Amino acid sequence: MARRRPASAHPLLHIDGRLVSAELFEACFVCDLERCKGACCVEGDIGAPLEREELPVLEAELEAVRPFLNARGLEALDEQGPWVRDITGGYSTPLVQGRECAYAVFDARGIASCGIERAHQAGATAFRKPVSCHLYPIRIENFRGLELLAYNQWHICSPACALGASLGVRVYEFLKEAIIRKYGEAFYAELDAVAQDYAGRPSGTSPSSPE
Repeated sequence: MARRRPASAHPLLHIDGRLVSAELFEACFVCDLERCKGACCVEGDIGAPLEREELPVLEAELEAVRPFLNARGLEALDEQGPWVRDITGGYSTPLVQGRECAYAVFDARGIASCGIERAHQAGATAFRKPVSCHLYPIRIENFRGLELLAYNQWHICSPACALGASLGVRVYEFLKEAIIRKYGEAFYAELDAVAQDYAGRPSGTSPSSPE
């Protein structure tokens, strides 16, 4: 899911032709689903942002994903299609009556997760889930003609911030796999080098837990 995000006052760093908010190096984050209940699949103004290239993929993979979704989500997809044009003029996943993502499913404890990812884990589709979901809480934005990787800080992720701080894991470290999926190994290596330099910590050392 997504919301409109206020501008950040944190420094922006140039890395491989992109801008990266220093918040990715400063803030700590590790998802804590037991506490947040997957609220990012439910809360927000619109569904999960989609890249144009993902639209035909969702169309092609919808039948493979359908068995992993619930009745409410299927009804929303039948009415709206596998993707929609949203209030920003971009593309996003449909919502169920203005609430959760149509691809969200809930377990017996009420914890939301991605039905697309469940289908992927079961081997039903090669598409893991929208890259915006994989990268969250990083959001990709346009800033003066450049791609900006920004940290979307949100109160629903307070448990993730607390857990990340207790473990000493920063945003970009938690999202290593997703960043590599989107930009490749070389970009992540450069990102990590910049982060180490920004923090003034020798490369290769582990984050220390807060006192």
